[in-house]
Amino acid sequence: MVVEHAQLTVEAGREEEFQEVFAVAREVIAQADGFRWARLLRCVERPRTFLLLVGWESVEAHTVGFRESERFGRWRALVGPYFAAPPAVEHYDEPEPLPR
Repeated sequence: MVVEHAQLTVEAGREEEFQEVFAVAREVIAQADGFRWARLLRCVERPRTFLLLVGWESVEAHTVGFRESERFGRWRALVGPYFAAPPAVEHYDEPEPLPR
């Protein structure tokens, strides 16, 4: 499993509306093949900034399976109008344990 780490900056004054729309958009992404879970966090110091964490079966489940599907278009149509800047997206996996 990999975790998508997406930093989202929302237009000023639209933060609460974005959170409401995200609840709908989450249902769209949850239908994608390879989706495991999603969590949205709001930054305390910078309240226009959100951290989206999404568990995927693999990087390809996100970058190919979801991003190249019609679901991505629906997802983006819901959340995209709130973005003040393009999302910064990276993928993380759990490193192999170090030998003792």
